[in-house]
Amino acid sequence: MAEVDEINLEDDNNLKDIIHVSGMYKNWFLDYASYVILERAVPNIYDGLKPVQRRILHSLKELNDGRYHKVANVIGHTMKYHPHGDASIGDAMVQIGQKDLLLDMQGNWGNVSTGDRAAAPRYIEVRLTPFALDVAFNKKITKWNSSYDGRGKEPETLPVKFPLLLAHGVEGIAVGLSTKILPHNFNELIDASVKVLKGVKPKIFPDFLSGGMADFTNYNDGKRGGKVRVRAKIKSVDKNTLHITELPYSTNTSSLINSIIKANDKGKIKIKKIEDNTAENVEILIKLPAGISPDKTIDALYRFTDCEFSISPLSCVISDNQPIFNGVSELLQQSTEHTVNLLTAELEVNLKELQDKWHFSSLERVFIENRIYHSIEELEAWDEIINTIFNELKPFCNHLLRDVTKEDIEKLTEIKIKRITKFDLDRAIKEINNLEKRIKEVEYSLNNITEYAINYFKDLKKKYGADKKRKTEIKIFESIDATKVVVANKKLYVNREEGFIGTSLRKDDFISDCSDIDDIIVIRDNGLMQVVKIDSKVFVGKGIIHAAVFKKKDARTIYNMIYFDGKSGYSMMKRFNVSSITRNRDYVLTRSDTNSKIIYLTSNPNGEAEKITIHLRKVQRLKILKFDYDFADLSIKGKGSVGNILTKNRVRKIELRSEGVSTLSARKIWFDPNVKRLNVEARGDLLGDFAANDRILIINQDGTIGLKSFDISTHFDENMILIEKHNPSKPISAIYFDGKKQNYYVKRFLIESLSQIFLFISDHKDSFLELVSTDWRPQIEVIYKKEKGKERKKEVVSIKDFISIKGAKSFGNRLSPNKINNINLLEPLEYTEEAPDLVDIPLTITNNDDQDNTQTSLEL
Repeated sequence: MAEVDEINLEDDNNLKDIIHVSGMYKNWFLDYASYVILERAVPNIYDGLKPVQRRILHSLKELNDGRYHKVANVIGHTMKYHPHGDASIGDAMVQIGQKDLLLDMQGNWGNVSTGDRAAAPRYIEVRLTPFALDVAFNKKITKWNSSYDGRGKEPETLPVKFPLLLAHGVEGIAVGLSTKILPHNFNELIDASVKVLKGVKPKIFPDFLSGGMADFTNYNDGKRGGKVRVRAKIKSVDKNTLHITELPYSTNTSSLINSIIKANDKGKIKIKKIEDNTAENVEILIKLPAGISPDKTIDALYRFTDCEFSISPLSCVISDNQPIFNGVSELLQQSTEHTVNLLTAELEVNLKELQDKWHFSSLERVFIENRIYHSIEELEAWDEIINTIFNELKPFCNHLLRDVTKEDIEKLTEIKIKRITKFDLDRAIKEINNLEKRIKEVEYSLNNITEYAINYFKDLKKKYGADKKRKTEIKIFESIDATKVVVANKKLYVNREEGFIGTSLRKDDFISDCSDIDDIIVIRDNGLMQVVKIDSKVFVGKGIIHAAVFKKKDARTIYNMIYFDGKSGYSMMKRFNVSSITRNRDYVLTRSDTNSKIIYLTSNPNGEAEKITIHLRKVQRLKILKFDYDFADLSIKGKGSVGNILTKNRVRKIELRSEGVSTLSARKIWFDPNVKRLNVEARGDLLGDFAANDRILIINQDGTIGLKSFDISTHFDENMILIEKHNPSKPISAIYFDGKKQNYYVKRFLIESLSQIFLFISDHKDSFLELVSTDWRPQIEVIYKKEKGKERKKEVVSIKDFISIKGAKSFGNRLSPNKINNINLLEPLEYTEEAPDLVDIPLTITNNDDQDNTQTSLEL
């Protein structure tokens, strides 16, 4: 066994060499954390790039010759600057390429929509886009650092003259912090930068290449604590098919389909089949079983699948070698100011170059025009040559921008004799004048740098922004109540004797279909009511007389109840609704909870009030043993009300005399244009009071028309231009352009009943709806195209007088044979509803003499 030397702890030299593990951990961990934050995960505020992204772009610039390069070659070149292997470089390059801004790609670079990966680096090619070359590079104003091995130079930051950080967005996880900045629209960022330069504080919202819809109500400027709700775009093709055309940000078709299948397996939604036909554009078809509402299924997809989810942004960037947390408005402000500084630096470099060029051109002109070169023909000593030229130039130096240096004179001596012999004075003067003109332009730009920067941004938008329109639709989303859209995937049973309800009591009485997230309302014969969460088996108490799925905030379901009051001995009656409760709490519905008992109870989903016959027990001196009562005569009150006295005598039994009708008023329905949904909370525009058979008329910009129910879950097309309560007797007036006949047509028609949406204009690809009105007497102004030498002709047309009411599928009448420039809808003419036409009825009077009375009959 080897001997171990003892360490003398009293020796000061030994103590100095000891490093405790805690100290090593503290120092090394901090070094590692700082390295990951500054050198790998978090972007720089000025160029918006992580180090690996910056090194990729720098390598592409060094390789740039206008042609495509194999990605494998670019990765190899980048490894001169990036010490973390080829895989990280390749993945980072694909991510930059998929942003579709800086890299011009060739080959299979993957598909963000489907989640497919890019092909191997040896099979795909890349080069910088013209935009990247314009805004991201300028060696003359770039600060350089040594590469990790000291063999080369790499940029500290690229001189990016554009808010690239906000355009690209970024996501990174470092040690102890993370960052998530969402991408924004190219043109909107430029417009916002222009506003910043004009002193206006702009508001910017993210825009995603995947499209979809987003609610930025709680965006919080991209800071910590903000939230963005994103949704897929789903439309109903027909009553059995849904079509997903755009995805929410950061999802792909595979993950979205998996979430839909999972929700279907759990019973949250019910679908028949799902097809993924995605190629260049997203196309997911969802087939629904018969009897399933497409509108409710759309809401359920948003509620239970990845068709909707929330993103929590967190704006963190590197500034002066430390992380900072700024909102996107502040980042845009700083980026714009940095762009102005870069433009100023470029102009200053450009000005100096122009001034140097003008300086030497002026010296060259003096040197050749005044034949100063003759003075040095016989000289041999270099210093003497320099001094001679310097002295000869002195009389001509007053107009120069700076003093003549030794380097200037040495450059003059390098002028070739061929240039001297062919020197053109007029050409030289012209060139100097052009340089002076350019110097003045640069000086003006420097003196008006804000105006110059604004023009710079506008030129960028004009040059590169034509195909960069916003793809994500900004909307305000409504809150979707899960209980209202979930599929009824369970069955509710009740055991009245033992006091159990649940979904597993298949041998007991079936109540209704329900979902696994529903609440159940239970009323017992002792007058106690409670609401419990659905489960396989729940004890609620014996004597159950009513059990049903509970709808929260439902004020239209009315309970008609008669009970025996144990305290007074009277029979009481009451009508009440149950709109809000505390789960698992017993509520007393009777006057007294001692010896009281419910003897009659009905639940009426639309406030129906039936007529009943009450039979009383036979007692001495009681002459009337039965009487009728109509619940419509009783006011609706809260569940805690005592009710009214029905009779002071004991009731033997109660019989239903006749079914009741609703005693509730027609339901007021509003349409909220912000979310394009119906509501009963008075948000948006009031459509009217709706009875059971009423419908909503909708007209879309594409020339389709339809009738929809006033169900709150109803969805409406994005191109809807008219929505109102349908009046079957009110005509619809429309003007459309027929693509085949190249003329405008007018039609008036009625819609009495309609099972599905149909096209009421011609189906030619160039046909379009010009305007539509549901006024009784609309009028329009027709402005014709101006004929040469004549005044422009205008005409006011009353559509009611122009054309009579025809069928909805009729072609209509041509508006005018002349060429029309514009059509404007004017204020409608006054209209008073006409009384119905009276029909003449022949009257015949017949006398029956055989009877005592005279009977008069009307024969129609």
